[in-house]
Amino acid sequence: MSGISSDVIRGYNDTMILYLLLDRPSYGYEISKMIRSLSGEKYVIKETTLYSAFTRMEKNGFIMSFSQLAENGKRRTYYRITESGRRYYRDKCEEWLLTQEVISKFISPKGQRSLTERDVTGSS
Repeated sequence: MSGISSDVIRGYNDTMILYLLLDRPSYGYEISKMIRSLSGEKYVIKETTLYSAFTRMEKNGFIMSFSQLAENGKRRTYYRITESGRRYYRDKCEEWLLTQEVISKFISPKGQRSLTERDVTGSS
C-alpha cells in the first residue's frame, strides 16, 4: 500500500488543516509539510486540494487570511483559525470518533466476517 487514498481522507482535510492552525497562524507550504510529516509520509496533500480547502474554509468563516513579510522579505499569505473554525474543528473531532466507532464494526484484519446471523438480527 502506497499511502492513503485522497477519496478516503477528503472529508477530513479541513480538520487536519484546522488542527495545525489551533496554536498559531501558518502558510500553505508549511501546512503541507506538517501534514506530510505528522502522517509519517502516508498522506501528501495536493497543492490544489490545500488551496481549495483554504478558499472554502475562508468562505465559511473558519479561517482568515492575512499577508505578512516572510524572513526572506517576500510577502506570504498566512491563515489563522477563527472561533467558528474552532467550533467546527471540535464538531469534526466528535464526528470522527463516531465514524471510527461505526466503521470499526466492519473492519476485519483477517478479511473474515466474525458476526453470526444472530449477532446481526438479535434473534436467538
